[in-house]
This record gives sequence, structure tokens and C-alpha cells, in this order.
Amino acid sequence: MKYLAVEKEIDNVDWSNSEAILKEEAKTALKLFEQGLIREMYFDEENNAVLILECNSKSEAEKTLAQLPLVKAGMINFEIRELKPYTGFSRLL
Repeated sequence: MKYLAVEKEIDNVDWSNSEAILKEEAKTALKLFEQGLIREMYFDEENNAVLILECNSKSEAEKTLAQLPLVKAGMINFEIRELKPYTGFSRLL
């Protein structure tokens, strides 16, 4: 199943001196991408991460995101939504 995960920044997080953790975030994201758990990665207009995950359940998607260093450090979290196939074309048939 596919899941949409949209980053939600946590208020009052000190982002100064965050270079090291951001580098670890990128390394972990690459590892999850190589494993096929993260399928697509974007930033939106507010520079928040938007991820498409391929997981067996919402619980697995949550566990996948929990591996990210920024999530572990309590600097960000994600809103997760399951994506389902579009069925609107059936209205035309």
C-alpha cells in the first residue's frame, strides 16, 4: 500500500547546529529509499518533507518514519495518509 507522509514541524525547535543531524537524515532517507520503503521524496513550498511510502500497513509506515533522525530527536513528525486507487473513472463507464 502507498502512504503519503507530510512533515509537520514542531514548534520551538532549535535548528542551529543542525548540519550533522540533517546529514544523518539524508543518509537514513537514502537507506529507506534503497530498501523500497520510501518511493518518492519532495519538499513543499514551506520546505517540509513530503514522502510517498510503500508499506504493508500504516503501522509499518509509522515505524519507517520513526527511523529518521529528525523524528527520533523530536524535531519533526509526520501526518500519514493511506493512498487508495482513484475510482472516479468508473463513473464514465
